[in-house]
Amino acid sequence: MTGVAIVGIGMHAFGRTDGVSGLEQGAAAVRRALADAGASWSDMQFAVGGSASAGSADSLVSTLGLTGLQFTNVANGCATGGTALFTAASAILAGTYDVGVAVGFDKHERGAFRVDSRSAGLGDWYGASGLALTTQFFGMKLNRYMHEHAITRRTLAKVAAKAFRNGAANPMAWRRKPLSEEEVLASSMLSYPLTQYMFCSPGEGGVALVLCRADQARRYSDRPVYLKAVVVRSRRFGSFEVLAPSLALEHNAGPTVDASSAAYEQAGIAPQDVDVAQLQDTETGAEIMHMAENGFCADGDQEQWIADGETEIGGRLPINTDGGCLANGEPIGASGLRQVYESVLQLRGDAGDRQVPGQPRVAYTHVYGAPGISGVTILSR
Repeated sequence: MTGVAIVGIGMHAFGRTDGVSGLEQGAAAVRRALADAGASWSDMQFAVGGSASAGSADSLVSTLGLTGLQFTNVANGCATGGTALFTAASAILAGTYDVGVAVGFDKHERGAFRVDSRSAGLGDWYGASGLALTTQFFGMKLNRYMHEHAITRRTLAKVAAKAFRNGAANPMAWRRKPLSEEEVLASSMLSYPLTQYMFCSPGEGGVALVLCRADQARRYSDRPVYLKAVVVRSRRFGSFEVLAPSLALEHNAGPTVDASSAAYEQAGIAPQDVDVAQLQDTETGAEIMHMAENGFCADGDQEQWIADGETEIGGRLPINTDGGCLANGEPIGASGLRQVYESVLQLRGDAGDRQVPGQPRVAYTHVYGAPGISGVTILSR
């Protein structure tokens, strides 16, 4: 995919913002993205947006302006932001529009990630019986992975410590206090082997991107970033996912493997060509497993990579340079677009104290959401 450019980015800080609605946070992100592109809301021909808990995204027009543009609402779990980006890019590639906005925002209360198993098609019995706790799923899946591939709990703590260290250098992050590996390991055990500080939390925030045809990018920005691939995939039979009520005898890889493979093919690159990556880290084990699922290393190699500092900002493949979900929290509608926002900053060289050295040229983002949806983007300057 070579025909779409990102020419404006905007973000409302993640965390908890009392007195400011999720919709208002989304509107703030759009205004900042428009200012970054040197454009106005009336210039936008269409918009795509999503929110899980903060209202219909198309309600933004009441705040931003009633210009009559087409606005499409999307909802796809934690992949909502990636789906908004995919839908917006597809509209431009199809030749339907020249310029538009992708936006995601949310405002979750504490404990918001409890599961409504009826809405997932499993019936009330599944949740009522205590089987639908996401923390239990992540712990169970990770236990098996650690056993099969010799991953240690110290490595889980290293991932968390990196996230909070990077988040401390990110003015948009929620949790900006560095934590040591010992503090992570000593925090409350939630679902073995995962402690409190190995999990992300539901939060608030908004992110918006202005996209246009690649051949018009210089109208808006002298430093456009080009969208080389954007892919969203669902699960196959035998893939063990968050809301799976049973485990099939026929094991199959998760949707991330399909999404990443398609994205590399679409972009015409290989994993070793990526300079910086943002991977879904709902908990620290997810980042570790997703390193392999996205093709960056073999299963089990993560132990040595992380011990050697290869995923640090100055390492071979910096991962979650903005602190990821652990430091930023996860407002579902905005989370995937937050990764793209960070990637654009890195490719522009505007990431400040967390800037990846060596002028990175290719960035990669990945989100995963229940009940088995994965989205991948690849960007270049």
